[in-house]
Amino acid sequence: MIDEATKAQYTPTIGIECHVQLKTKTKLFAAESNDARLAEPNSTVGHISFGLPGALPVLNKKAIELAARTAFALNTRPQSYSKFDRKHYFYPDLPKGYQISQFDEPIILGGHLDIVVDGETRQIGITRAHMEEDAGKSTHPVGKDYSLVDLNRAGTPLLEIVSEPDMHTAAEAKAFAKALYIQIKYAGVSDVNLYHGNMRFDVNVSVSKDSDVLGTRSETKNLNSFKSVERAVDFEIDRQIALLEVGGEVVQETRGWDDTKQKTISQRTKEDAHDYRYMPEPDVPPVVLSDEYIDALEHSMPMLPNQYRAALRPLALSNDVIEDIVAVPETAKAVVDIQNSSGPEHAKRVAFWLMQPQSDDTTDTDSSADVRVHHDKLIKLSEMVSANKLSSTAAKEVLAEMSDSKKDPEEIAEVKNLLQVSDEGAIEKIVTKVLAENEKAATDVKNGEMKAIGFLVGQVMAKSKGKANPGVAQKLIKQRLGL
Repeated sequence: MIDEATKAQYTPTIGIECHVQLKTKTKLFAAESNDARLAEPNSTVGHISFGLPGALPVLNKKAIELAARTAFALNTRPQSYSKFDRKHYFYPDLPKGYQISQFDEPIILGGHLDIVVDGETRQIGITRAHMEEDAGKSTHPVGKDYSLVDLNRAGTPLLEIVSEPDMHTAAEAKAFAKALYIQIKYAGVSDVNLYHGNMRFDVNVSVSKDSDVLGTRSETKNLNSFKSVERAVDFEIDRQIALLEVGGEVVQETRGWDDTKQKTISQRTKEDAHDYRYMPEPDVPPVVLSDEYIDALEHSMPMLPNQYRAALRPLALSNDVIEDIVAVPETAKAVVDIQNSSGPEHAKRVAFWLMQPQSDDTTDTDSSADVRVHHDKLIKLSEMVSANKLSSTAAKEVLAEMSDSKKDPEEIAEVKNLLQVSDEGAIEKIVTKVLAENEKAATDVKNGEMKAIGFLVGQVMAKSKGKANPGVAQKLIKQRLGL
Protein backbone atom coordinates (compact mmCIF):
# COMPACT_ATOMS: atom_id res chain seq x y z
CA MET A 1 0.00 0.00 0.00
CA ILE A 2 1.46 3.34 -1.07
CA ASP A 3 1.14 6.14 1.48
CA GLU A 4 -0.58 9.35 0.39
CA ALA A 5 2.56 11.47 0.75
CA THR A 6 4.41 9.27 -1.74
CA LYS A 7 1.44 9.19 -4.14
CA ALA A 8 1.25 12.97 -4.06
CA GLN A 9 4.70 13.14 -5.69
CA TYR A 10 3.42 11.42 -8.84
CA THR A 11 0.99 12.49 -11.57
CA PRO A 12 -1.11 9.64 -12.97
CA THR A 13 -2.26 9.95 -16.57
CA ILE A 14 -5.16 7.82 -17.80
CA GLY A 15 -6.71 7.19 -21.19
CA ILE A 16 -9.52 4.79 -22.02
CA GLU A 17 -10.25 2.78 -25.14
CA CYS A 18 -13.78 1.40 -25.36
CA HIS A 19 -14.94 -1.31 -27.75
CA VAL A 20 -18.63 -0.88 -28.58
CA GLN A 21 -20.47 -3.70 -30.34
CA LEU A 22 -22.70 -2.13 -32.97
CA LYS A 23 -26.35 -3.23 -33.00
CA THR A 24 -26.57 -4.85 -36.42
CA LYS A 25 -28.33 -8.06 -37.40
CA THR A 26 -25.28 -9.44 -39.21
CA LYS A 27 -21.51 -9.17 -38.95
CA LEU A 28 -19.31 -6.43 -40.33
CA PHE A 29 -18.26 -8.19 -43.53
CA ALA A 30 -20.50 -11.28 -43.75
CA ALA A 31 -24.15 -12.30 -43.50
CA GLU A 32 -23.86 -14.45 -40.35
CA SER A 33 -25.85 -13.47 -37.24
CA ASN A 34 -24.30 -10.82 -35.00
CA ASP A 35 -25.98 -12.25 -31.88
CA ALA A 36 -23.98 -15.15 -30.43
CA ARG A 37 -25.07 -14.82 -26.79
CA LEU A 38 -26.96 -18.13 -26.63
CA ALA A 39 -25.44 -19.81 -29.69
CA GLU A 40 -23.46 -23.03 -29.62
CA PRO A 41 -19.70 -22.53 -30.20
CA ASN A 42 -18.75 -22.06 -33.86
CA SER A 43 -22.37 -21.95 -35.03
CA THR A 44 -22.61 -18.33 -36.25
CA VAL A 45 -19.62 -18.60 -38.57
CA GLY A 46 -18.85 -18.73 -42.28
CA HIS A 47 -16.15 -18.38 -44.90
CA ILE A 48 -15.12 -14.91 -43.69
CA SER A 49 -14.91 -15.99 -40.03
CA PHE A 50 -12.69 -18.93 -40.96
CA GLY A 51 -10.50 -16.80 -43.25
CA LEU A 52 -10.90 -19.19 -46.14
CA PRO A 53 -8.74 -18.46 -49.22
CA GLY A 54 -10.54 -16.28 -51.73
CA ALA A 55 -13.25 -15.15 -49.26
CA LEU A 56 -14.13 -11.52 -49.99
CA PRO A 57 -15.58 -9.19 -47.33
CA VAL A 58 -18.73 -7.18 -48.07
CA LEU A 59 -19.17 -4.10 -45.87
CA ASN A 60 -22.32 -3.89 -43.71
CA LYS A 61 -24.12 -0.62 -44.60
CA LYS A 62 -26.00 -0.54 -41.28
CA ALA A 63 -22.73 -0.68 -39.34
CA ILE A 64 -21.56 2.44 -41.15
CA GLU A 65 -24.79 4.23 -40.25
CA LEU A 66 -24.52 3.31 -36.56
CA ALA A 67 -20.87 4.34 -36.38
CA ALA A 68 -21.65 7.65 -38.05
CA ARG A 69 -24.53 8.29 -35.60
CA THR A 70 -22.13 7.73 -32.70
CA ALA A 71 -20.19 10.81 -33.77
CA PHE A 72 -23.08 13.06 -32.74
CA ALA A 73 -23.23 11.34 -29.32
CA LEU A 74 -19.54 12.25 -28.96
CA ASN A 75 -20.23 15.91 -29.80
CA THR A 76 -18.71 15.85 -33.26
CA ARG A 77 -19.57 14.84 -36.84
CA PRO A 78 -18.51 11.75 -38.79
CA GLN A 79 -15.75 12.06 -41.37
CA SER A 80 -16.95 12.33 -44.94
CA TYR A 81 -14.06 10.05 -46.02
CA SER A 82 -12.71 7.03 -44.15
CA LYS A 83 -11.05 3.78 -45.13
CA PHE A 84 -10.22 0.30 -43.86
CA ASP A 85 -6.79 -1.19 -43.22
CA ARG A 86 -5.27 -4.54 -42.34
CA LYS A 87 -3.77 -4.84 -38.87
CA HIS A 88 -1.47 -7.85 -38.81
CA TYR A 89 -0.99 -10.00 -35.73
CA PHE A 90 -1.41 -13.66 -34.86
CA TYR A 91 -3.95 -15.08 -32.43
CA PRO A 92 -5.33 -18.62 -32.59
CA ASP A 93 -8.81 -17.08 -32.78
CA LEU A 94 -7.93 -14.82 -35.74
CA PRO A 95 -7.66 -17.27 -38.66
CA LYS A 96 -6.82 -14.65 -41.32
CA GLY A 97 -3.71 -13.54 -39.45
CA TYR A 98 -4.89 -9.94 -39.72
CA GLN A 99 -7.82 -7.83 -38.52
CA ILE A 100 -9.72 -5.49 -40.80
CA SER A 101 -9.69 -2.18 -38.94
CA GLN A 102 -9.23 1.55 -39.57
CA PHE A 103 -5.87 3.20 -39.01
CA ASP A 104 -4.98 6.68 -40.26
CA GLU A 105 -8.41 7.73 -41.61
CA PRO A 106 -11.11 6.57 -39.18
CA ILE A 107 -14.81 7.38 -39.39
CA ILE A 108 -14.69 9.69 -36.33
CA LEU A 109 -12.04 12.23 -35.35
CA GLY A 110 -12.28 14.49 -32.30
CA GLY A 111 -15.20 15.07 -29.97
CA HIS A 112 -15.54 15.19 -26.19
CA LEU A 113 -17.61 14.11 -23.21
CA ASP A 114 -18.28 16.02 -20.00
CA ILE A 115 -17.90 14.23 -16.66
CA VAL A 116 -18.78 15.35 -13.15
CA VAL A 117 -16.49 14.38 -10.26
CA ASP A 118 -16.86 15.82 -6.75
CA GLY A 119 -19.34 18.37 -8.07
CA GLU A 120 -16.94 19.73 -10.71
CA THR A 121 -17.48 19.33 -14.46
CA ARG A 122 -14.51 18.38 -16.63
CA GLN A 123 -14.28 17.89 -20.37
CA ILE A 124 -12.56 14.72 -21.61
CA GLY A 125 -11.40 14.78 -25.22
CA ILE A 126 -12.03 12.02 -27.76
CA THR A 127 -9.06 11.32 -30.00
CA ARG A 128 -10.82 9.12 -32.55
CA ALA A 129 -13.26 6.27 -33.05
CA HIS A 130 -12.59 3.63 -35.65
CA MET A 131 -14.47 0.62 -36.95
CA GLU A 132 -13.06 -2.89 -36.87
CA GLU A 133 -14.06 -6.54 -36.79
CA ASP A 134 -13.78 -8.52 -33.57
CA ALA A 135 -11.69 -11.67 -33.22
CA GLY A 136 -12.98 -14.98 -31.84
CA LYS A 137 -12.52 -16.25 -28.31
CA SER A 138 -10.03 -18.72 -26.87
CA THR A 139 -10.81 -20.63 -23.69
CA HIS A 140 -8.31 -22.57 -21.61
CA PRO A 141 -9.92 -25.42 -19.61
CA VAL A 142 -8.45 -25.73 -16.13
CA GLY A 143 -6.12 -28.70 -15.78
CA LYS A 144 -6.03 -29.40 -19.53
CA ASP A 145 -3.09 -29.11 -21.90
CA TYR A 146 -5.11 -27.65 -24.76
CA SER A 147 -7.20 -24.58 -25.62
CA LEU A 148 -10.53 -24.27 -27.38
CA VAL A 149 -11.41 -21.69 -30.04
CA ASP A 150 -14.90 -20.30 -30.63
CA LEU A 151 -15.23 -18.09 -33.73
CA ASN A 152 -18.80 -16.94 -33.13
CA ARG A 153 -17.64 -13.40 -32.32
CA ALA A 154 -15.19 -13.26 -35.24
CA GLY A 155 -16.35 -10.49 -37.55
CA THR A 156 -18.63 -8.78 -35.01
CA PRO A 157 -18.76 -5.05 -35.90
CA LEU A 158 -16.99 -2.92 -33.30
CA LEU A 159 -16.43 0.78 -32.88
CA GLU A 160 -13.32 1.47 -30.82
CA ILE A 161 -13.59 4.86 -29.09
CA VAL A 162 -10.27 6.28 -27.89
CA SER A 163 -10.14 9.06 -25.32
CA GLU A 164 -7.43 11.65 -24.91
CA PRO A 165 -5.18 11.00 -21.86
CA ASP A 166 -7.09 13.70 -19.98
CA MET A 167 -7.92 11.78 -16.79
CA HIS A 168 -5.76 11.75 -13.67
CA THR A 169 -7.74 9.82 -11.05
CA ALA A 170 -9.59 6.53 -10.85
CA ALA A 171 -12.78 8.46 -10.07
CA GLU A 172 -12.46 10.38 -13.34
CA ALA A 173 -11.89 7.15 -15.28
CA LYS A 174 -15.01 5.63 -13.76
CA ALA A 175 -17.04 8.77 -14.48
CA PHE A 176 -15.89 8.77 -18.11
CA ALA A 177 -16.84 5.10 -18.56
CA LYS A 178 -20.30 5.84 -17.15
CA ALA A 179 -20.75 8.95 -19.30
CA LEU A 180 -19.73 7.07 -22.44
CA TYR A 181 -22.07 4.19 -21.58
CA ILE A 182 -25.10 6.44 -21.23
CA GLN A 183 -24.32 8.44 -24.41
CA ILE A 184 -24.07 5.24 -26.46
CA LYS A 185 -27.24 3.90 -24.84
CA TYR A 186 -29.26 6.99 -25.77
CA ALA A 187 -27.83 7.09 -29.29
CA GLY A 188 -29.28 3.59 -29.83
CA VAL A 189 -26.23 2.27 -31.69
CA SER A 190 -25.49 -0.64 -29.33
CA ASP A 191 -27.26 -2.85 -26.80
CA VAL A 192 -24.53 -1.71 -24.33
CA ASN A 193 -24.97 -4.83 -22.19
CA LEU A 194 -21.76 -4.96 -20.16
CA TYR A 195 -22.34 -8.54 -19.02
CA HIS A 196 -22.47 -9.80 -22.61
CA GLY A 197 -19.47 -7.69 -23.69
CA ASN A 198 -21.35 -5.14 -25.82
CA MET A 199 -19.05 -2.56 -24.22
CA ARG A 200 -15.54 -3.39 -23.01
CA PHE A 201 -13.09 -0.90 -21.53
CA ASP A 202 -9.30 -0.94 -21.86
CA VAL A 203 -7.55 1.46 -19.45
CA ASN A 204 -4.10 2.90 -20.15
CA VAL A 205 -2.27 4.11 -17.05
CA SER A 206 1.08 5.78 -16.54
CA VAL A 207 2.65 7.71 -13.65
CA SER A 208 5.38 10.32 -13.63
CA LYS A 209 7.00 12.77 -11.23
CA ASP A 210 7.26 15.25 -14.08
CA SER A 211 3.74 16.24 -15.08
CA ASP A 212 4.99 17.35 -18.52
CA VAL A 213 6.45 13.93 -19.35
CA LEU A 214 4.34 10.79 -19.62
CA GLY A 215 5.64 7.65 -17.98
CA THR A 216 5.63 4.20 -19.57
CA ARG A 217 2.04 2.99 -19.76
CA SER A 218 0.32 -0.28 -19.12
CA GLU A 219 -2.96 -1.31 -20.74
CA THR A 220 -5.47 -3.35 -18.73
CA LYS A 221 -7.93 -4.91 -21.16
CA ASN A 222 -11.53 -6.08 -21.30
CA LEU A 223 -13.01 -4.50 -18.18
CA ASN A 224 -16.78 -4.85 -18.14
CA SER A 225 -17.99 -2.79 -15.19
CA PHE A 226 -17.49 0.75 -13.95
CA LYS A 227 -16.27 -0.55 -10.62
CA SER A 228 -13.58 -2.69 -12.26
CA VAL A 229 -12.42 0.34 -14.28
CA GLU A 230 -11.98 2.32 -11.08
CA ARG A 231 -10.27 -0.48 -9.17
CA ALA A 232 -7.95 -1.46 -12.02
CA VAL A 233 -6.79 2.16 -12.36
CA ASP A 234 -6.23 2.48 -8.62
CA PHE A 235 -4.25 -0.78 -8.56
CA GLU A 236 -2.08 0.20 -11.54
CA ILE A 237 -1.26 3.61 -10.07
CA ASP A 238 -0.13 1.99 -6.82
CA ARG A 239 1.75 -0.81 -8.61
CA GLN A 240 3.68 1.53 -10.87
CA ILE A 241 4.57 3.97 -8.08
CA ALA A 242 5.77 1.09 -5.89
CA LEU A 243 7.93 -0.17 -8.76
CA LEU A 244 9.48 3.24 -9.42
CA GLU A 245 10.08 3.88 -5.71
CA VAL A 246 12.46 0.90 -5.51
CA GLY A 247 14.29 1.84 -8.70
CA GLY A 248 12.41 -0.49 -11.03
CA GLU A 249 11.09 0.26 -14.50
CA VAL A 250 7.52 0.10 -15.74
CA VAL A 251 7.24 -2.16 -18.78
CA GLN A 252 4.89 -1.28 -21.64
CA GLU A 253 2.60 -4.27 -21.57
CA THR A 254 -0.93 -5.61 -21.79
CA ARG A 255 -2.42 -6.71 -18.48
CA GLY A 256 -5.62 -8.45 -17.43
CA TRP A 257 -7.85 -7.81 -14.42
CA ASP A 258 -8.37 -10.59 -11.88
CA ASP A 259 -11.63 -9.63 -10.20
CA THR A 260 -11.25 -12.32 -7.54
CA LYS A 261 -7.81 -11.13 -6.46
CA GLN A 262 -8.55 -7.46 -7.24
CA LYS A 263 -5.27 -7.04 -9.11
CA THR A 264 -3.91 -6.76 -12.63
CA ILE A 265 -1.82 -9.56 -14.13
CA SER A 266 0.75 -9.32 -16.92
CA GLN A 267 -0.34 -10.98 -20.17
CA ARG A 268 2.07 -9.91 -22.88
CA THR A 269 4.37 -7.07 -23.90
CA LYS A 270 2.49 -4.27 -25.61
CA GLU A 271 2.92 -3.75 -29.33
CA ASP A 272 3.41 -0.38 -31.03
CA ALA A 273 1.68 0.66 -34.24
CA HIS A 274 4.64 -0.35 -36.40
CA ASP A 275 4.47 -3.90 -35.02
CA TYR A 276 1.10 -4.38 -36.67
CA ARG A 277 2.38 -3.67 -40.20
CA TYR A 278 -0.71 -1.70 -41.21
CA MET A 279 -1.57 -1.68 -44.90
CA PRO A 280 -4.67 -0.50 -46.82
CA GLU A 281 -7.39 -3.17 -47.06
CA PRO A 282 -7.56 -3.92 -50.81
CA ASP A 283 -10.93 -5.73 -50.72
CA VAL A 284 -13.00 -3.00 -48.99
CA PRO A 285 -13.42 0.33 -50.82
CA PRO A 286 -13.20 3.64 -48.92
CA VAL A 287 -16.35 4.95 -47.23
CA VAL A 288 -17.58 8.27 -48.60
CA LEU A 289 -20.47 9.99 -46.81
CA SER A 290 -22.22 12.92 -48.48
CA ASP A 291 -23.10 16.09 -46.59
CA GLU A 292 -26.79 15.31 -47.22
CA TYR A 293 -26.41 11.84 -45.65
CA ILE A 294 -24.61 13.22 -42.58
CA ASP A 295 -27.20 16.00 -42.13
CA ALA A 296 -30.06 13.48 -42.38
CA LEU A 297 -28.44 11.33 -39.68
CA GLU A 298 -28.02 14.35 -37.42
CA HIS A 299 -31.67 15.31 -37.80
CA SER A 300 -32.76 11.73 -37.01
CA MET A 301 -30.84 11.57 -33.73
CA PRO A 302 -32.94 10.99 -30.59
CA MET A 303 -32.73 13.30 -27.58
CA LEU A 304 -29.42 12.77 -25.77
CA PRO A 305 -28.82 12.85 -21.98
CA ASN A 306 -27.97 16.56 -21.70
CA GLN A 307 -31.19 17.46 -23.51
CA TYR A 308 -33.18 15.37 -21.02
CA ARG A 309 -31.29 16.91 -18.08
CA ALA A 310 -32.24 20.39 -19.33
CA ALA A 311 -35.88 19.32 -19.79
CA LEU A 312 -36.03 17.93 -16.24
CA ARG A 313 -34.59 21.00 -14.47
CA PRO A 314 -37.96 22.83 -14.21
CA LEU A 315 -39.12 20.00 -11.91
CA ALA A 316 -36.73 21.31 -9.22
CA LEU A 317 -35.20 17.88 -8.62
CA SER A 318 -31.76 17.34 -7.13
CA ASN A 319 -28.90 16.49 -9.48
CA ASP A 320 -28.70 12.98 -8.03
CA VAL A 321 -32.40 12.36 -8.73
CA ILE A 322 -32.05 13.70 -12.28
CA GLU A 323 -29.10 11.37 -12.87
CA ASP A 324 -31.13 8.38 -11.61
CA ILE A 325 -33.93 9.30 -14.02
CA VAL A 326 -31.62 9.89 -16.98
CA ALA A 327 -29.82 6.59 -16.33
CA VAL A 328 -32.83 4.77 -17.86
CA PRO A 329 -33.87 6.29 -21.22
CA GLU A 330 -37.40 4.88 -21.01
CA THR A 331 -37.92 6.56 -17.65
CA ALA A 332 -36.55 9.91 -18.82
CA LYS A 333 -38.76 9.85 -21.90
CA ALA A 334 -41.87 8.97 -19.87
CA VAL A 335 -41.27 11.78 -17.36
CA VAL A 336 -40.57 14.44 -20.00
CA ASP A 337 -43.56 13.36 -22.12
CA ILE A 338 -45.85 13.57 -19.07
CA GLN A 339 -44.36 16.94 -18.13
CA ASN A 340 -45.14 18.25 -21.62
CA SER A 341 -48.68 16.85 -21.71
CA SER A 342 -49.88 17.18 -18.10
CA GLY A 343 -47.57 19.52 -16.24
CA PRO A 344 -44.82 19.36 -13.61
CA GLU A 345 -46.89 18.03 -10.68
CA HIS A 346 -47.69 14.72 -12.39
CA ALA A 347 -44.25 14.48 -14.04
CA LYS A 348 -42.47 14.86 -10.70
CA ARG A 349 -44.68 12.26 -9.00
CA VAL A 350 -44.20 9.77 -11.86
CA ALA A 351 -40.44 10.41 -11.79
CA PHE A 352 -40.21 9.23 -8.18
CA TRP A 353 -42.38 6.22 -8.96
CA LEU A 354 -40.25 5.09 -11.88
CA MET A 355 -36.67 5.96 -11.03
CA GLN A 356 -34.27 3.44 -9.58
CA PRO A 357 -30.86 4.26 -8.03
CA GLN A 358 -28.14 3.04 -10.39
CA SER A 359 -25.36 0.65 -9.41
CA ASP A 360 -21.74 0.64 -10.56
CA ASP A 361 -22.23 -2.60 -12.47
CA THR A 362 -25.12 -1.87 -14.81
CA THR A 363 -25.85 -4.75 -17.16
CA ASP A 364 -28.80 -3.15 -18.97
CA THR A 365 -31.32 -5.03 -16.85
CA ASP A 366 -31.97 -1.94 -14.78
CA SER A 367 -34.86 -0.49 -16.80
CA SER A 368 -37.93 -0.12 -14.64
CA ALA A 369 -40.65 -2.54 -15.67
CA ASP A 370 -43.19 0.15 -14.73
CA VAL A 371 -42.17 2.15 -17.82
CA ARG A 372 -44.18 -0.39 -19.80
CA VAL A 373 -47.33 1.22 -18.39
CA HIS A 374 -48.94 3.58 -20.88
CA HIS A 375 -48.39 7.24 -20.09
CA ASP A 376 -52.15 7.93 -19.94
CA LYS A 377 -52.53 5.40 -17.11
CA LEU A 378 -49.60 6.89 -15.21
CA ILE A 379 -51.20 10.31 -15.51
CA LYS A 380 -54.57 9.00 -14.33
CA LEU A 381 -52.93 7.32 -11.35
CA SER A 382 -51.20 10.59 -10.45
CA GLU A 383 -54.48 12.47 -10.81
CA MET A 384 -56.10 10.05 -8.35
CA VAL A 385 -53.41 10.91 -5.80
CA SER A 386 -53.89 14.65 -6.42
CA ALA A 387 -57.64 14.23 -5.93
CA ASN A 388 -57.02 12.35 -2.65
CA LYS A 389 -58.62 9.20 -4.07
CA LEU A 390 -55.43 7.25 -3.33
CA SER A 391 -52.65 7.61 -0.81
CA SER A 392 -49.07 7.66 -2.10
CA THR A 393 -48.48 4.20 -0.62
CA ALA A 394 -51.61 2.79 -2.22
CA ALA A 395 -50.65 4.36 -5.57
CA LYS A 396 -47.39 2.39 -5.58
CA GLU A 397 -49.32 -0.81 -4.94
CA VAL A 398 -51.62 -0.04 -7.88
CA LEU A 399 -48.61 0.82 -10.06
CA ALA A 400 -46.99 -2.54 -9.32
CA GLU A 401 -50.08 -4.34 -10.64
CA MET A 402 -50.43 -2.01 -13.60
CA SER A 403 -47.04 -3.20 -14.87
CA ASP A 404 -48.40 -6.70 -15.48
CA SER A 405 -52.03 -5.84 -16.19
CA LYS A 406 -53.98 -3.92 -18.80
CA LYS A 407 -56.51 -2.82 -16.18
CA ASP A 408 -57.36 0.79 -15.44
CA PRO A 409 -55.77 2.13 -12.21
CA GLU A 410 -59.15 2.99 -10.68
CA GLU A 411 -60.40 -0.53 -11.40
CA ILE A 412 -57.32 -2.00 -9.70
CA ALA A 413 -57.76 0.30 -6.70
CA GLU A 414 -61.41 -0.72 -6.32
CA VAL A 415 -60.65 -4.45 -6.51
CA LYS A 416 -57.86 -4.09 -3.94
CA ASN A 417 -60.07 -1.89 -1.73
CA LEU A 418 -57.48 0.92 -1.77
CA LEU A 419 -59.65 3.93 -2.61
CA GLN A 420 -59.51 6.58 0.11
CA VAL A 421 -62.63 7.44 2.11
CA SER A 422 -63.50 11.14 1.96
CA ASP A 423 -66.93 10.78 3.56
CA GLU A 424 -66.66 13.17 6.51
CA GLY A 425 -69.36 11.32 8.46
CA ALA A 426 -67.46 8.03 8.32
CA ILE A 427 -64.11 9.64 9.16
CA GLU A 428 -65.60 11.71 12.01
CA LYS A 429 -66.57 8.54 13.87
CA ILE A 430 -62.94 7.35 13.72
CA VAL A 431 -61.67 10.79 14.79
CA THR A 432 -63.96 10.77 17.84
CA LYS A 433 -62.58 7.39 18.89
CA VAL A 434 -58.93 8.40 18.31
CA LEU A 435 -59.29 11.60 20.37
CA ALA A 436 -60.88 9.67 23.22
CA GLU A 437 -58.03 7.14 23.23
CA ASN A 438 -55.24 9.76 22.97
CA GLU A 439 -56.16 12.56 25.38
CA LYS A 440 -52.56 13.66 25.98
CA ALA A 441 -51.84 14.11 22.26
CA ALA A 442 -55.13 15.99 21.88
CA THR A 443 -54.18 18.30 24.78
CA ASP A 444 -50.72 18.87 23.23
CA VAL A 445 -52.36 19.98 19.98
CA LYS A 446 -54.66 22.34 21.86
CA ASN A 447 -51.59 23.83 23.55
CA GLY A 448 -50.00 24.60 20.19
CA GLU A 449 -47.76 21.55 19.75
CA MET A 450 -48.84 20.91 16.18
CA LYS A 451 -46.40 18.01 15.68
CA ALA A 452 -48.79 15.91 17.73
CA ILE A 453 -51.50 16.31 15.10
CA GLY A 454 -49.45 14.13 12.79
CA PHE A 455 -49.61 11.38 15.40
CA LEU A 456 -53.40 11.70 15.64
CA VAL A 457 -53.81 11.62 11.85
CA GLY A 458 -51.62 8.51 11.81
CA GLN A 459 -53.93 6.85 14.33
CA VAL A 460 -56.93 7.67 12.14
CA MET A 461 -55.14 6.17 9.13
CA ALA A 462 -54.28 3.04 11.10
CA LYS A 463 -57.87 2.50 12.28
CA SER A 464 -59.20 3.07 8.75
CA LYS A 465 -56.56 0.67 7.37
CA GLY A 466 -55.10 3.50 5.31
CA LYS A 467 -58.36 4.36 3.57
CA ALA A 468 -59.21 7.63 5.33
CA ASN A 469 -58.34 10.79 3.46
CA PRO A 470 -55.59 12.29 5.67
CA GLY A 471 -56.50 15.86 4.69
CA VAL A 472 -60.10 15.36 5.76
CA ALA A 473 -58.94 13.62 8.96
CA GLN A 474 -56.69 16.56 9.90
CA LYS A 475 -59.46 19.07 9.20
CA LEU A 476 -61.91 17.18 11.41
CA ILE A 477 -59.37 16.82 14.25
CA LYS A 478 -58.78 20.57 14.21
CA GLN A 479 -62.53 21.26 14.22
CA ARG A 480 -63.11 18.93 17.18
CA LEU A 481 -60.29 20.57 19.13
CA GLY A 482 -61.58 24.08 18.38
CA LEU A 483 -58.58 25.12 16.22
